[in-house]
Amino acid sequence: MDAKTKKMVYEKQAEILKALANPVRVAIIDFLKDGEQCVCNIADIVDSERSNVSKHLSVLVSNGILEYRKVGQNMMYRLKAKCLLAFFDCLTTCLKQQANENVKLLKAI
Repeated sequence: MDAKTKKMVYEKQAEILKALANPVRVAIIDFLKDGEQCVCNIADIVDSERSNVSKHLSVLVSNGILEYRKVGQNMMYRLKAKCLLAFFDCLTTCLKQQANENVKLLKAI
């Protein structure tokens, strides 16, 4: 892969990371790991207004993270990039490691 193509790939990866860099979006992804849900259920679980949740969903869809389908008057969303679940598991492992290191530091003080 040439340098120009690598740069384009890095930029696209950064866009996806930017789309993930929001606690509400992380909560949406976590909720959808168990299967497809309508906006109304998503809004309830993330404790936010439907209009706000719809904006977050739009960001996630436009970045290829979620997909949706219309069922009657409801929009049903599901996780498209299921590989992100492993990424979030990795992040949780990192948080646990940091917490363990902080505990060790506090005990040493």
